Amino acid sequence: MLRWLLAVLGYALYRFPGAIVGFLVGSLIDNFSVKGKVFQTSFGTSQQQVTPADFELNLLSLASLVIKADGNVSQTELDYVRQYFVQAYGRARANATFKVFNEVIKKQEISAQNICTLLRQRTRYESRLQILHFLFSIANADGNVSTSEVNEINRISGFLGIYARDFESIKAMFFKNPDSAYKILEIEKTATNAEIKTAYRTMVKKYHPDKLQHMDEAHQKGGEEKFKKVQEAYEQLQKERGF
Repeated sequence: MLRWLLAVLGYALYRFPGAIVGFLVGSLIDNFSVKGKVFQTSFGTSQQQVTPADFELNLLSLASLVIKADGNVSQTELDYVRQYFVQAYGRARANATFKVFNEVIKKQEISAQNICTLLRQRTRYESRLQILHFLFSIANADGNVSTSEVNEINRISGFLGIYARDFESIKAMFFKNPDSAYKILEIEKTATNAEIKTAYRTMVKKYHPDKLQHMDEAHQKGGEEKFKKVQEAYEQLQKERGF
């Protein structure tokens, strides 16, 4: 297998650190095959979940689509993605993922629909909500979420099978306007105090960080950020309405 060949080569060149990086890169390449202009992950028929290597490259591919959406490849957004991956997977593994992406995936046509179909079939809904939050965080890294970035994330959201109300809820976390608190809680401005309380309890259950315990630390942190926004929205409405 390629991972062992690269591990041996890495050891010959850089000793133990080289062996580790070579094995990681080989593992990532082994998990991907390129067909035509669209890359496909190597899911077996009996496999029920996305492997770590598959997930990381798919996530990076979606991130690249958002970064390029406004026609301006922002260094701030690139740095945010790299920092996120280093925090989530460690520097060596993150570097290996970026290396495979730059050498293999980036040269092919990236199909958001194909990627999202795989993720939709093999990841939990709450995990896909966190992917959506991550993509908005990338767009917001330079301090401005453009219309083209919102449109691209909305397109990806549809492919991921995210409900429209959930998309609007997460989107509202990145835009400050008089209706943001209501949108975050997925209610109308005409909602009664009782309906606001009910909506808050529902959103707490949906976005509770415990639902992301199966994901890496960086993704759990994103879940905590969403949870905090829900709490802030509720507290804002409490203050405004005095209940």
